Amino acid sequence: MYKPLDSKDIESELSYAYLHAVASAVGINCQIENRHGDNRCVDVRLTCYGPFEDSYKEEIDLKVQLKATIAEPTETESHFSYFYRGVNQYDFLREETKNQHRVLIVLFLPEDNKEWLNVSTEQLVLKNCAYWVSLRGADICSNNSGTTVYLPKDQLLSPKNLLTIFERLSKNEPLNYMTP
Repeated sequence: MYKPLDSKDIESELSYAYLHAVASAVGINCQIENRHGDNRCVDVRLTCYGPFEDSYKEEIDLKVQLKATIAEPTETESHFSYFYRGVNQYDFLREETKNQHRVLIVLFLPEDNKEWLNVSTEQLVLKNCAYWVSLRGADICSNNSGTTVYLPKDQLLSPKNLLTIFERLSKNEPLNYMTP
C-alpha cells in the first residue's frame, strides 16, 4: 500500500494537531507558517488576545518550532531530554536579539505507531504528551550535529500552561532557558 506520508511526516502532523487542539481549547489563534517562516525555525505562530491581568497589552504573538519523536527521552526528576539536531536552528532559537519570543515544543510519541492515536465514540486520544521550552539564552552548541536540550516536566503543553506563557509575556517576563 502506498502511503503519501512516512512515519516522520505523520509524527510532525500529530505535533501540529496537538498544538492546535491545546490552543483552540483556550481561544488562542494557531496559524501555520509558510516555508519562509519554517526556514527561520517557525512552524506556527500563536496569537492570544487580552485583556491580560496587570498588563496594557491586548495582543501577543508567540512563534513555535515543533518537533515530534518516538525516541525515549532520558528522564531526571525534573526534566526530559531531547536531542535537537541542527545547530543553525538551535542557534536561531537561543538568540536573545529577537523581538518576539520563540519556544520549542516537543511531542513525545510511543514507539509503536499503532498507539499514537485512538478513536472511539467517547473520545479521541493522542498519546503521549508535549512539553515546551524556551531556548533563549541557552549555551552555544559545541559541535556540528546538535545538542541535548532539557524540557522541564512542569512545562507540559496544556491549555492552562499555554495561557500562563502568554500571561508572562504580557508582563514582559522573559522566557529564558534554565540549564538543569
